[in-house]
Amino acid sequence: MDRQQEFVLRAIEERDIRFVRLWFTDVLGTLKSVAVAPAELEGAFAEGIGFDGSAIEGFARVYESDMLAKPDPATFQVLPWRGASPGTARMFCDIALPDGTPSMADPRYVLKRALDKAARLGFTFYTHPEIEFYLLKKGFKSGRSPKPIDNAGYFDHVPQGSSQDFRRAAITMLETMGISVEFSHHEGAPGQNEIDLRYADALTTADNIMTFRTVVKEVALEQGVYATFMPKVFAEHPGSGMHTHMSLFEGDTNVFYEAGGPYQLSVVGRQFIAGLLRHGDEITAVTNQWVNSYKRIWGGGEAPAYLTWGHNNRSAMVRVPMYKPNKGNSTRIEVRTLDAACNPYLAFAVILAAGLKGIEEGYELPPETEDDVWSLTSEERRALGIRPLPTSLHQAVTRMEESDLVAETLGEHVFEFFLRNKHAEWDDYRNQVTAFELERYLPRL
Repeated sequence: MDRQQEFVLRAIEERDIRFVRLWFTDVLGTLKSVAVAPAELEGAFAEGIGFDGSAIEGFARVYESDMLAKPDPATFQVLPWRGASPGTARMFCDIALPDGTPSMADPRYVLKRALDKAARLGFTFYTHPEIEFYLLKKGFKSGRSPKPIDNAGYFDHVPQGSSQDFRRAAITMLETMGISVEFSHHEGAPGQNEIDLRYADALTTADNIMTFRTVVKEVALEQGVYATFMPKVFAEHPGSGMHTHMSLFEGDTNVFYEAGGPYQLSVVGRQFIAGLLRHGDEITAVTNQWVNSYKRIWGGGEAPAYLTWGHNNRSAMVRVPMYKPNKGNSTRIEVRTLDAACNPYLAFAVILAAGLKGIEEGYELPPETEDDVWSLTSEERRALGIRPLPTSLHQAVTRMEESDLVAETLGEHVFEFFLRNKHAEWDDYRNQVTAFELERYLPRL
């Protein structure tokens, strides 16, 4: 037994932890949980906890269903919303087959494989997400419009405002669990909020995002409101994204930084962006995996709908933030397509793969787009060589099907299941008769 496992067992005894929840996600990013008694944990570390993989979205077929959840002791944290006694803690798990080999269906393992490839090239991948979400009045029903909890706007300070009370409670809970928060504020739409997590390696960030979504939902329940990460809740208001800052390091050196380079951005950084632009439409089905995601992307409100990059251009897919003098390690890029409803393990894996492809193949970065892409005409965009992102989940999945890069990154099992699931989602959506159709056509046809 290693030191981390010994630390966890000792902490459980000292803090009177009675239940340990083992967490993992299915292929779509839904959090799964199984509780074990502390007495079973030593065996779980050694052998894993068995479960029926065929009951989990995308994990296994019925005739090969036995799987193991093996807790990662580095992710041990006490859950602060479960009360002081009896104490409850959680750990994320890696999923294994009965012979102990990693499961190719495990999204966490997909990201680990991508990070291992980066490590072989000498790189560590760091990420910093800005997570947006809506707080809605509780009690809305299907078919009725949801109501935001306030009418505040960007950076508004509302005396005795419920949003700022919510953010304070959520941040306190996150930091109790060792998840550092950098900023928080009210976003531009009524009821819309943003909380930014501090930089961490991509695997830790993905774990933190899964925890973040759970914490936000728990705090919302406690405060009698409803929290949603749905990408586009209101047609008339901006959608919720997860703009993510990222950089590559070699040891303690940020390889995206080059003194005197354009925006202090190195050749490696430029090649990484070029990879994102070249393969951006191939990975969109993973970074924006829901039918509703495309209503955010193509709904305006500074959402990035085109494969472009820029410096202060917030309509671009990739933005290079302002350089901070004498802080070379802060040089980074910001990917603005992501939404917080994605599976973060798979999303970070395909983004990293696209960027590394740009570095390995020496892709040339196209010219910066200085204009607001939304303000250009379609003819002007074509003349500038600006390509659009997919306009629907169907387009995104069709493009993903043709991508060797995504197939290699996700692995055959996840790739094929994801495509099947998304085709089915599109078919379900396409077969709906919407309120729009009934209101527009029923009275006159």
